[in-house]
Amino acid sequence: MVKRSQHRDLFPGALELMILRSLNWKPMHGYALAQRLKDISEDYLQIEEGSLYPALQRMLKSGWLETEMGLSARNRPVRVFKLTDAGRKHLEQELASVEKMFAGVTRVLALAGQ
Repeated sequence: MVKRSQHRDLFPGALELMILRSLNWKPMHGYALAQRLKDISEDYLQIEEGSLYPALQRMLKSGWLETEMGLSARNRPVRVFKLTDAGRKHLEQELASVEKMFAGVTRVLALAGQ
C-alpha cells in the first residue's frame, strides 16, 4: 500500500482523495502522480504501484477520471489521467466531508483531556 518509516494508516478514501486533488491541479501519468504525492508529503507517503493503479482503475470505472495517451518527460508513451466533471464534483463533496471530519477530530483531541 503506502510505505512509511512509521506505521500510520490512511483513512478510507484518502488515497483516492489525494489522487483527485492532484489531478485537479493537472493531468498526470501514474508515475508522475506517485512522485508528486511523495514530494508533497516530504517523502512520508510513498505510493506503491500495487495501490496506485488499482485506485486509478476504480476511479476510471466510477467515471471520475478519463485517460488519453501522452508523452513522458523522456518522450515515452504514457497513459495520462485527468479529472472528469463527475470527478471534480466528487472531489468537492469529499473535501467538504473530510474537512468536517478533521474539525471534529481536532476538537476531540483538544478537549478530550479536560
